[in-house]
Amino acid sequence: MSRLSLIATMALWLAGAATVAAQSRADKDTPPHTNKNMPPAVKAVVGRPAPDFALRGSDGKTYKLSDLKNKIVVLEWWNRDCPVSRRYVPTMKKLATKYADKGVVWLGVDSTHYQTAKKRQMFIKKHKIPYPILIDKDGHVGRTYGAKTTPHMFIIAKGKLVYTGAIDDRHGRNHVAEALDALLAGKPVPLAKTRPFGCSVKYRK
Repeated sequence: MSRLSLIATMALWLAGAATVAAQSRADKDTPPHTNKNMPPAVKAVVGRPAPDFALRGSDGKTYKLSDLKNKIVVLEWWNRDCPVSRRYVPTMKKLATKYADKGVVWLGVDSTHYQTAKKRQMFIKKHKIPYPILIDKDGHVGRTYGAKTTPHMFIIAKGKLVYTGAIDDRHGRNHVAEALDALLAGKPVPLAKTRPFGCSVKYRK
């Protein structure tokens, strides 16, 4: 083989290797719009505008909060490995389905740094989760919102954070349902902040 042919062959090999590497990076379970390199966001505070974000969902679509500014949005921090999160799956499904008919957008958020797309999708399919789970592996959105537990609930109305805390009081009073009913009736949220409970969010250290 001549030196010119050898150089051409090596160039083709390098180009092919670069293509494979690029495809491998694209296949990783990371959102199309990475948040980790964004400047520090203003922290989420009840009564103030909710920090914007763009995250890819388990359905392959990208969700941007500012695109939902005219909607009531529920954010549910979620972890398939957390027993508390798993125990509340039926409750979350019921509420998400009930309020979807009233125009409420329900989004799960998975900030579990070690979670894989395959295991997440298997759980979603097995339990027939009716709403998308947004992927926040770098934890930027979770830390911005101050999400501490799975589940940890946040409600946003007209672009403003109006509730943060637990799904319920563990004795039958559902804080999220109360807040949504009030908002849909044009009334203020009766209880804007409660203490969340569940497993700690497994952020990347």
